[in-house]
Amino acid sequence: MQVFHIYALTAVLIFSMGVLGLVAHAHLLRKIVALNVMAGGTFLFFISIANLNPEAVDPVPQAMVLTGIVVAISATAFALCLVRLIYEKTGTAELDDAGNCEE
Repeated sequence: MQVFHIYALTAVLIFSMGVLGLVAHAHLLRKIVALNVMAGGTFLFFISIANLNPEAVDPVPQAMVLTGIVVAISATAFALCLVRLIYEKTGTAELDDAGNCEE
């Protein structure tokens, strides 16, 4: 098994764990963490694609990962601000079965 396959399989596993956390939990902070875990799996997959050919490393996926990290941090900060506002308005940071915040 090549190194690419190990990294790609690990990336898929990490992404799948993030999807499970996103679907399984109702708490909004856990959903944000699950989205960040999914982003980490995606970044690992892009880096593994960049290193397919050991003689010539492709810089485009690496640049996409750097840009993605900046976007992920900004989106996380925005989501945390929204969760804080939801908590102040409703008194809870969890979603009910219909996907609405409980009041």
